[in-house]
Amino acid sequence: DPMATGLLPICFGHATRVSAFLLDADKHYSADVKLGQRTDTGDAEGIVVGEAAVPDLTAADLVAVAGQFTGPQQQIPPMYSALKQDGTRLYKLARQGVEVERPPRDLTIYELSNLQLTNEGFRFSVHCSKGTYVRVLAEDMAKALGTLGHLTALRRDSISGFDPGLPLVTAEQVELAVGVDDAFVATPEGADELLHSSDLPLQGWPRADVNVDACWSLKHGNPVFAAMAREHDEGAMVCVYADGKFIGIAQATDDGRLAPHRIFPG
Repeated sequence: DPMATGLLPICFGHATRVSAFLLDADKHYSADVKLGQRTDTGDAEGIVVGEAAVPDLTAADLVAVAGQFTGPQQQIPPMYSALKQDGTRLYKLARQGVEVERPPRDLTIYELSNLQLTNEGFRFSVHCSKGTYVRVLAEDMAKALGTLGHLTALRRDSISGFDPGLPLVTAEQVELAVGVDDAFVATPEGADELLHSSDLPLQGWPRADVNVDACWSLKHGNPVFAAMAREHDEGAMVCVYADGKFIGIAQATDDGRLAPHRIFPG
């Protein structure tokens, strides 16, 4: 979503090993919707491809529609998305005027809140599971209101595991910190003070503290016995620490051991 703003986690180095868990996390967004027009992209970046009259709406209408779209449901992904069809990104096909069938995907809308009518349409906040396209949600809500609609603003407010009050860092701040010049020469160490610990998005996960020998075994691909592993179901993910330092993620086994899953080298 080119026009989206807000929180965008970027993983560097060893932290890329936890990036998959960020994709799986719940998200919180705020969005503005313009009613009466549909665009090919589902947002203000696209071309208007449909228009419809906008009925007189009330706050109660918004609440009623929000109730229809809360809970487990299926959603058809938009053509303008990074999903692939036979190895080709859908948005590339869309730019060529090609539309292909997309199977619906399961997702959950946990909450729709902060519903508010605006001069152009309405505004809302959503807490949703992975795989949710807010552009499609906005279009579907507009249809349920008896008209068409598209996003005019989208902001990711938070991701599960991140404190909503966490200070955000801009791209400009990163450039200043690393000293990027016209030749794109940078000093990565300059950004160290802007970085957070790799376990930040995993707060609330089970924790295991291991000794030096167990740390060595995990780093070399060997499972280790841990009393706390017996407290969790087989397959449970556990954050592992050695001397207070986060060394990666292990998985509980059925025999009371921790098997390496995403352990940092070194």
